Amino acid sequence: MNIASFIARRIAFNRQRSFSRFIIRLAIAATAISVAVMIMTLAFVNGFQEAVSQKIFSFWGHLRVQYYEQYKAAIAEESPIEKTDSIVHQIYQVQGVKKVQAFATKYAILKVSGSIEGILFKGVEKDYDFGSMDQFLTQGRWVHFNDSTYSREIVLSEYTANQLGLKVNDRVLIYFFRGEDQKPRPDKLTVVGLYKTNMEEYDKLYGIGDLTLVQRLNDWSAGEIGGYEIFLNDYHQMDEVNERIFEALPGEWGSKTIKDIYPNIFDWLRLQDVNRNVVLGVMIIIAIINLITCLIIMVLERTRMIGVLKALGATDWLVQRVFTIQGVIIASAGILLGLLIGLGICYTQLKTGFLKFWDEDAYYMLVIPVKVVWWEVLLVVLGTLVVCTLTLLIPTLVSRRIQPAKAVQFR
Repeated sequence: MNIASFIARRIAFNRQRSFSRFIIRLAIAATAISVAVMIMTLAFVNGFQEAVSQKIFSFWGHLRVQYYEQYKAAIAEESPIEKTDSIVHQIYQVQGVKKVQAFATKYAILKVSGSIEGILFKGVEKDYDFGSMDQFLTQGRWVHFNDSTYSREIVLSEYTANQLGLKVNDRVLIYFFRGEDQKPRPDKLTVVGLYKTNMEEYDKLYGIGDLTLVQRLNDWSAGEIGGYEIFLNDYHQMDEVNERIFEALPGEWGSKTIKDIYPNIFDWLRLQDVNRNVVLGVMIIIAIINLITCLIIMVLERTRMIGVLKALGATDWLVQRVFTIQGVIIASAGILLGLLIGLGICYTQLKTGFLKFWDEDAYYMLVIPVKVVWWEVLLVVLGTLVVCTLTLLIPTLVSRRIQPAKAVQFR
C-alpha cells in the first residue's frame, strides 16, 4: 500500500508539463465547482424555506385556536369564544408551547379623500408581544394601548398606505360593518406605523389595532375574543402539538396549524426540495463523469509506466490501487477547494447580502437568505468522497487489460 501511495502521489503532484496535468487540474476544478454548488444550494434552499416560514409564523403563530365552524373560510371574522384562564393554562402545559396570545378580527373599509381600501382589522391585547414582528416594521411604531378606553391607533401595511396616500401620524376614516341591518359605523384612527412582509396574503389584507375596539363593535363582553394564536419552540412539531392541544379544548372549539390555513404556500416551499435534489444529483453526476474521464486519460497516458511496473513484478491489484489512490487525491483536493468556495460565498452573502432575487414580490423577499446546516455540509463532503471513490474503481479496471510486452512499446 505504501508503494501504491508513493507512486500515486508522484503522478498526481507531477510538475512536468503534460496533458494529464491539465486534465487533473480540470477534474479538480469541476469537482470543486460541483461541491461548492451543492453546499450553496442546500444553504440557499434552507435559508429560503426558513425565512418564508418564519414570516408566516411571526404574523399568525404556528397554531390557531377558535370556535369550530366547518364550512367557514380560514381567513374571516371569528365567532366569539370565552377567554378562559384554565384553557390557556392547559395549552401551556402541552410540551412545545412557547406563547399563547388572544386576537379577534373585523372587516373594515378605510377612506381617505374619496379613495377606499378594504382590510381585515386584527385586534390584539396590550400584552401582545410584537417582538416577532419587529422585522416587518418599516416606519413608526406599534400600537399603544389605553387602560380606560380602546386605542385609536392602527398599523397598516405599506401597500395599503400607498394605495390611500397615507403616512405615519395621518388620520384615516375607518368604517366597520356591524351587521346586515345596521349601517357601517365610522371612526377615526391614527396611523402610527407601517409594516411590510412582501407577502400579498398579509400586506393587502391586514391592519393591526386594539382588540377592545373589535369587542365593542361586535357588542362582545370584555371576556370574549376571536381566538388564540399559539407559538411553538419548534415549528417542525406543529402537527403533533396541534393534536395534543385539540384534545384539551372544549368540544365546540377547534385548532388548526398555519399549514392548514395557507396550504398553497407550504406546498410551494416543499417543491423547493425537488429543485434542491435535482441540483444535487446533477452536480454529483458532473463530478463523477469528470473524475472517470480524468482517470481513463491518465491510465492511457501512463500505459508504458504500467507495462514497466508489471514487468518488474507489480500485480494488477497494485497498479489498480495506484490509480484509485490518485483519483481519491484528486477528488479530495476538489472537495476541499469546493468546501472553501461554497462556505466562503455563503459567509459573504450572510454578511453583505450581495445576491438578490430579481422579483421581490414573487419570492416574498429581496435578499437571498442563507442557512448553513453543518451536518448537511459534512454529508456532502463525505458522500461525494465515497461515491467518487467507489466509482473510480471502474476506470482502473482498464489497467488490468494492459499487457507488459505491448505496453513498453506503446507510443
